[in-house]
Amino acid sequence: MKDQARIVIVGGGIMGVGLLYHLVEEGCSDVMLIEKGELTSGSTWHAAGQCPSLVGNYNLAKIHHHGNLLYPRLEELTGQYVSWHRSGGIRLARTQQDLDWFQYMRGIARNVGFGMEIIDPAEIRRLNPFMNTEGVLAGAWTMDDGHADPSGLTHAMARGATRAGATIVRHNRVIDIRQRESGDWEVVTEKGSVVAEMVVNAAGCFARRVAQMVGADLPIANMEHHYIVTGPVAEFADREGEFPVIRDPYASAYIRQEQKSGLIGIYEQLDMKEAWAPEGYPPWSSDSELFTDDLDRLMPWLGHAMKRMPVLENAGIRRVVNGAIPHSADGPPMLGPVAGLRNFWLCCGSSFGIAQGAGCGKYLAQWMLHGESELNMTGLDPRRFGVFADQDYMRAKGFQDYGMTYFTPQPGEELPAARDCRTSPLHERLKTMGCVHTQTFGWERPKWFSVDGREEDYSYRRNNIFETIGDECRAVRERVGLLDLSGFAKYEVSGPDAEQFLNRIFANRMPAKDGGIVLAHLLSESGRIRAEMTITRLNESRFYLLSAAAAELRDRDYLQQALGPDERIVIRNISEEYGVLVVAGPESRRLLQPLTPANLDSAQFPWLSGREIAVAGINLIALRVNYVGELGWELHVPMQSLAELYEALWTAGQPLAVTNFGLYAVNSLRMEKAYRGWGAELTNEVTMLDAAMERFIKFEKADFTGREATLAQRDAGLLMRLIYFEIEASDSDVRGGEPVFSGETCVGVTTSGAYGHSVKKSLGFAYVDPAHARAGTQLQIDLLGASCLATVLDEAVYDPSNSRLQA
Repeated sequence: MKDQARIVIVGGGIMGVGLLYHLVEEGCSDVMLIEKGELTSGSTWHAAGQCPSLVGNYNLAKIHHHGNLLYPRLEELTGQYVSWHRSGGIRLARTQQDLDWFQYMRGIARNVGFGMEIIDPAEIRRLNPFMNTEGVLAGAWTMDDGHADPSGLTHAMARGATRAGATIVRHNRVIDIRQRESGDWEVVTEKGSVVAEMVVNAAGCFARRVAQMVGADLPIANMEHHYIVTGPVAEFADREGEFPVIRDPYASAYIRQEQKSGLIGIYEQLDMKEAWAPEGYPPWSSDSELFTDDLDRLMPWLGHAMKRMPVLENAGIRRVVNGAIPHSADGPPMLGPVAGLRNFWLCCGSSFGIAQGAGCGKYLAQWMLHGESELNMTGLDPRRFGVFADQDYMRAKGFQDYGMTYFTPQPGEELPAARDCRTSPLHERLKTMGCVHTQTFGWERPKWFSVDGREEDYSYRRNNIFETIGDECRAVRERVGLLDLSGFAKYEVSGPDAEQFLNRIFANRMPAKDGGIVLAHLLSESGRIRAEMTITRLNESRFYLLSAAAAELRDRDYLQQALGPDERIVIRNISEEYGVLVVAGPESRRLLQPLTPANLDSAQFPWLSGREIAVAGINLIALRVNYVGELGWELHVPMQSLAELYEALWTAGQPLAVTNFGLYAVNSLRMEKAYRGWGAELTNEVTMLDAAMERFIKFEKADFTGREATLAQRDAGLLMRLIYFEIEASDSDVRGGEPVFSGETCVGVTTSGAYGHSVKKSLGFAYVDPAHARAGTQLQIDLLGASCLATVLDEAVYDPSNSRLQA
C-alpha cells in the first residue's frame, strides 16, 4: 500500500465508490479508497437497488437524475454488468394534497429534465394490470427511473476509477485518523499509514465511528429495513417486460417485479427498531450480515401492500432481507466539510444510497476540487447540524425520517420529533400568546401566531391562516410589531487587524465610522457567493457580525479559516450570548423613545447605523436595520435580559396596538421589498453579478477574495440573471423550483416567492436567461399545473425609495 495520496476515502459502499469515480471524472486520480471488507459489504450489497426520480427537493432531484442518467451507461463505459431495469415508477395519490405535490414536482421535473406525467387510475391499470386502484386519485409516473444491482453499480464505478489511476485497498480497516501540524491527515490502517491532503468519511453505517476518530459525531441513526421477495407469480411469467415500481403511501411501501416474482419493501411507521443499540452503530466485526426477520413488525403495512397488489397474496415468501440502512436526522445525505476541521469531508448519511451515490459523488467532487459545486449544497452541508444534534436528537429524528419515507411533504409542516433543542427565554411566553414555532438549526423561532386557537391546514395552496398572516403583515406596515429573532448567528471580530481582515475577505467595504452598518458577502475564488453577513463597526477594532441561523457553523469556519498567520484578530461565536428582538413599523420610534435616553431621531440615529444604548434600563446593541422594510430597530440584548426587555416593550406598546409577528409574515414583507434570501436567491451556485447585487461590491478595493473572477465575469457577460416579478396567481404562490417559460421554451427556475399582503400581489424571484431579464418582459410560470403570467419588475413594489426605512 502506498503511503501518500491527495485524497483518501474511508468506505467502499456505493457512496464512497461513487465519489471515487467522480473525483477521477473531475481530473483527480491521486485518490485511495480504503475498505475494511469487500466493496459493498456494509449496507450497499443487500439494498433493493431502487432509483426513483420523485423526491420532494429540487436539489435532491438533480442528484437522483444524475444517477438515472449514468447507471444505464455504466456497463458500456466500464464493461461491468449492472442489471439496469428502466422500469419507471408510479407514486400513488390518495388525497388532494398528494395531487398538489405531484403538480409541484412536475414543475421540478421539467426543470431538472426527468420525464414525469400525472396519470389517472385507468392509465395506472394499463401500465400495471395487476394493481387494485381503490382509493387512488392519480399517479405520478416517472419514466426514467428504475432499479439495478447495487453490487454491479458499485463495482462498475470502481472499475472505471481504477482504470483511470485511482487506488482501492480492500480488507484493511482504518484504525485512526490524525491531523498533522502541517494540516495534512494521517490515516492509520491495519496495513500501515497513508498521508493525505483530504480525507472523506464515506463509511455508511460506520460513519459515526469514523467521525469519532477526529473528535466529531454525526446525527445518523442506523435503522433496520425489511423487504421480501415472493415466490414465482404465474401472471408475471406470461408477459414481457415489467410493470413500473409502485410507491404507495397507504402501505408505506414500494412494490415491484423481481424477475418473475414480486418484491415488497416496507417503511413501517410503528414499532420501529434501531439496528444497533444502544450505541447506534455496529461493531467493527460486522460485515455483510443481515438481521433476524421480524415480520410481525411490518403488519399492517404488508397487508396493505398485498391488498394493493392482490396477485402477490398467494405467491408465498421466498426470501426476507432485513438489513441496515443509515438515516440522517433530516433525510438528505451529509455532503461537505465537518465543522471546525479543514479538509475532512463527509459523504454519508444517505438512506437512498443506491439512487444518490452517483449524484452525491459528482457534486461533492466538484466542491472538493474546485471550491464549490454547481448544485446548491446548503441543505446537504453537514454543518446544518450543531452540538444540539445529540444522541437523543439523532435517534428521534432518524426514526421520524424513516417512518415518513412515503409521507407527502406539505409546505411549512412542523414535525414533532426532537423539538425545543435551542430556545430563547421568550419561548414559553410566546407560546402562551399563540406562537407556532418553526425549527432552524435547532432554534425554535416564531412562525406565526394563532390568536384564535386554530391550527394550520398545511397546503401548497393559500390556506386557513392566509388572512392571519395578512393581519400580522398589516400590523407591521401600519403600526408596530415585535419578533424574537434570537436564532441569528452572531460573531464578534476584534483586534488591531480586524478592519483590514474583514476588508480582505468581504466584497463590500467595511464602515469607515463607528456605528456604521454594511451588508457584505464572502465570495469564493471563482466569485460564487459563500455567505452574507450584516456587519456593524462598534469601534475601530471591534466589529459585530450577523448571519443566518442555519449558517452558524459554516460562516464561523469561513471566518476562522480565512485568518492569516500574522493577523492579530480574535473571532468569537456569541450566538447564544445575545438574544434579538425586532421592533418594526411606523410606530416603532414612538414605542422605543420613552424607554431610552438615547435620541432615536434620524439625525442622531440614522438608518444603517448601530449604537450601544440602554432600553428599559438594559444595556444592549441597537441596530437601525431590518428585513421587513420599515422604520425599526434590531435590539441585541444579553440573553438573560431578553424576557425583561420584551415585557417592557409589550407593555409600552399596548396604546399603539403592538402585535407579535413571525417568519411567515417576514417572508411576505421581504418579498414586497425585493430582498434576496440566503439559501434561496443567494447560494454557492451563483455570483453577485448573477444575483443583481453589484452595489454591494467595492471593486476599488485593492483586493478581496473573488475580485478577479468577478471582474472577469463582468467583462465576459452573464449566463443567467436574477429577476423579481409579479405573477397572476389564483390560490397559490411561488415556492421555488418552478419552471419559467417564454412561450414553450424553459428559460429559468424560480427561487422563492410569497403573497404580498400589503400590496395585494403575488411576487417571486427567479434566475433566467439574461435575454428575458428586462423589466416589463412577460413570462409564464407553472403553478400547480396552471400556466400563470409573470411580469418582470424593475424595483420593489413597496417603498422602492426606502423612505419608510429612513423616516
